[in-house]
Amino acid sequence: MDEPRKNAEHANKGYEESEVNAGRLIAFAAGVIGLVVVGVVGSLVVFKFFVSHESLGPPASPFENARSLPPEPRLQTRAPLDLDHYRAQQQKILDSYGWVDPPAGVVRIPVNRAMDLLLQKGYPVSGSAPVNGQPNTPGETPPPPNLQTAPTPVFGEGGVPQK
Repeated sequence: MDEPRKNAEHANKGYEESEVNAGRLIAFAAGVIGLVVVGVVGSLVVFKFFVSHESLGPPASPFENARSLPPEPRLQTRAPLDLDHYRAQQQKILDSYGWVDPPAGVVRIPVNRAMDLLLQKGYPVSGSAPVNGQPNTPGETPPPPNLQTAPTPVFGEGGVPQK
C-alpha cells in the first residue's frame, strides 16, 4: 500500500531520487579515468625502461648497404619490370634462328618464317593423318599403306585364345 504514495511523491518532484545514486556514478567514472591514467603512466615507464636498456647500435649510414640478402628464391621487388624482361626474352627467341636439340638436328625458326613456309607448302589435308612423320599436303599422293598385318587371334570359350 506504500506504492501509490511513492508514485505521488515522484510525480510531485519530477524525478526518481531513489533509483539513481549520483555518488556511485561519479565514483565509477573516476575509477575508469584512474585506470586509464595508470595504464598510460605504466606504458610510459615500460617504454622508457626498454629505451634506456636496449641499445640500437650505431646509427645507419646512408652510404653503406649493410643489408644482407635472404637466400634464393627471393620475392619479386619489381614484378612489372621482370615481366617486361621475360617477354622481351621470349620475343627474341620467337624472332630468331637457333638450335633446340643439336645432336638430333632440331632447329627453331622465326614464327613469321614458319608461317610463310606453311603457306608455301600448304596446310595438311583435314581428315588425313601424317604418315612417316610427314603431313599430307594437297596435290601429294600419300605413300602406300603397309600391307603386312599381324594375324588376328581366335578366341574360344571363356576368352581363351585357340591355336
